[in-house]
Amino acid sequence: MPDIIVLIRQHLYNGLIDWQYCESGGYMNNREAQFIAKQTMNFIKKNIMPGMKLAQIRKMCEDKMMALGADSFWYWNVGAFVFSGNETTKSISGKVYKTSDRCIKMNDIVTIDLSPQCNHIWGDYARTIIIEDGHVIDDINCIQNAEWKAGLLMELRLHQELLEYADDKTTFEDLFYHMNTRIISEDFVNLDFLGNLGHSIEKRSEDRIYIEKGNRTRLSDIPYFTFEPHISRPYSLYGYKHENIYYFENGKLKVL
Repeated sequence: MPDIIVLIRQHLYNGLIDWQYCESGGYMNNREAQFIAKQTMNFIKKNIMPGMKLAQIRKMCEDKMMALGADSFWYWNVGAFVFSGNETTKSISGKVYKTSDRCIKMNDIVTIDLSPQCNHIWGDYARTIIIEDGHVIDDINCIQNAEWKAGLLMELRLHQELLEYADDKTTFEDLFYHMNTRIISEDFVNLDFLGNLGHSIEKRSEDRIYIEKGNRTRLSDIPYFTFEPHISRPYSLYGYKHENIYYFENGKLKVL
């Protein structure tokens, strides 16, 4: 039976849709699944350090998500995709992903993409983390590497552009063309191996639809979608990713 924790959660999240019972932690909705991913990202930022192998970081993230209530990982059963250095430009399917044997350096760039689920209720959250002099730099304005700083600032601009541009009539295709035009105009490139910029949040991976050419579905016609531009400067060794889940409420786009 659901316990008092479930009732508190339901009150906290205002009864959002898609509550499911999860053996590992009671009822869960997409907001709570996403909160697991956000908590895990905060956790790894506090614990990542030079000398760690990427496989260790992946395991720490996956263990943390399970401890927080996830029962599995929805994208090819990989909970945390972890890339560092010049691997951050890689864009590959989870079907073929293998965590490399790299170690974190004193000055490094690391992208982590998290995909927890509980009873097929998904979270989906990614960030590029900057490490300088052995420490994570949370404030973008304090990043010393000018190229890395510019990449993260561009990610923030794209997400702000989404909030300003998209309304309840905007289609996935509209967003695809608008954002790719903006990326090119700022002298960046879209690194995604399929060329898209995000997808719908579903309960089965094969049901996803994408921010891509030809998709005339309106963003507001689905409960949730991700926006996750994976970008780089042309010919650069480094890539950047910043992923949130978005939804419409009373005709206005919001971050989950």
